Amino acid sequence: MRLVIRLIAQLVVIVVATLAATSGFVMIEAHKTVASETAATAERAAFELENLFWREILWRGSMRRDGVLPIPNWESLATLKLVSPGVCIAYAPAGEEPHKLCSRLEGVGAPAPEWFAKGYRAIFGPEVPATRRLTIRQPETGAVVATADAEAAIRQAWGQISIVLGVAGSMALAICLLAALAIAKALAPTQTIIAGLRRLEGGNYRRPIETRETAEFGLIARAVNDLAERLARTDAERMALTKRLFEVQEEERRALARDLHDEFGQCLTAALAFAAAIEAGAQDRPDLAKDARSISNAARRMMTTLRETLARLRSQDLEELGLEMCLVQLVAGWNARAGASAIVHLDLEGDLAALPRAVATSVYRIAQESLTNAMRHGRPNHIRLRISRAADISMTIEDDAGGDPASVSASSGHGILGMRERVTALGGSLVIGRAARGLRVDARIPLAQRGELGAAGFAPA
Repeated sequence: MRLVIRLIAQLVVIVVATLAATSGFVMIEAHKTVASETAATAERAAFELENLFWREILWRGSMRRDGVLPIPNWESLATLKLVSPGVCIAYAPAGEEPHKLCSRLEGVGAPAPEWFAKGYRAIFGPEVPATRRLTIRQPETGAVVATADAEAAIRQAWGQISIVLGVAGSMALAICLLAALAIAKALAPTQTIIAGLRRLEGGNYRRPIETRETAEFGLIARAVNDLAERLARTDAERMALTKRLFEVQEEERRALARDLHDEFGQCLTAALAFAAAIEAGAQDRPDLAKDARSISNAARRMMTTLRETLARLRSQDLEELGLEMCLVQLVAGWNARAGASAIVHLDLEGDLAALPRAVATSVYRIAQESLTNAMRHGRPNHIRLRISRAADISMTIEDDAGGDPASVSASSGHGILGMRERVTALGGSLVIGRAARGLRVDARIPLAQRGELGAAGFAPA
């Protein structure tokens, strides 16, 4: 819309400049016309008076020329007819006072506005009189001097400009209106194309730009649609690849958990048994019994750490216990930790039992990572975890430890990045904002797109 307004504004400026140039041209032509009429009046009056001069000579039958043209003879209605409107002529034979004869000013036109009169006088100045002698051979016959009345010249110029500007202004207004309609119609597809580009910016690649234009805008729309199609394919491939990566990650976690349980767990159990045997057989060696107890304590601490690590790594409990029970155990584990400063509250709504494995795994991992981040990077007193299922899966994690959402969103840590990748791989969104007293993480995972996300040929993670 702004482009249409700019183009119309430019068109108006061009039209106004053209009208101004036309007005200047008409004013100059009007001034030339006044000067031409003044000169023509002088020619006609001089010709008529010359004829009167020779007629007087012939009637008198004498070549005596003094007083041959009495003033009343030329100041007649016939002479006045030769004078253009707004022009005055003055004539005096040699040695006599000049007499002036003027036409009526009202015949020139209506009075001009004061601002136009001032501008006309400032541009052209006073009118230049036109002088014509009756005859070159008889200088004593005198000369005719024609002068345009300044008011007459202004009236004539104003009359011509009014006509031209009236016609040209009406045409210019019509042209502006028609051109504005044509420009608005021609640029109407830009709004559709901009809306399509906005959708592309927001990640909506599945709604093409619909336009009936076959010229340049049609080519632009088709190019944008082709780009959206390629982006949609690329995005689907990226999401499928991300899902596959998380599947591999879960498989690696399960394999690592088995190895840790089978190898380290057995080794630590054996270490505990050996330490107990040494302690039991070292009744006469208090120092040796003390070392055996130290080994037992270190092994127990390692066993505790191992169990916590296995709890973070293993996801097969989701299949055995279900998402709800795993979330309950996760929250209970955090609340049961020794020295825990925060209480975790869990709110579950809807049926979470029939979720696809990929969604259930991602929900659990996001909840696990969110609680870990809240405990590790702040000192909250309460953390609330809400998970509900309707048409989509909605997750909300709030704490009361303060914090800046912008810095957390821009953090380069792997926790937030992993959460975003999990949600994006399932076609959802994750937003980090401010809660009443701390941070709030909102995640949404759509369930309606499961068929579309699995169409790339990868098994769910």
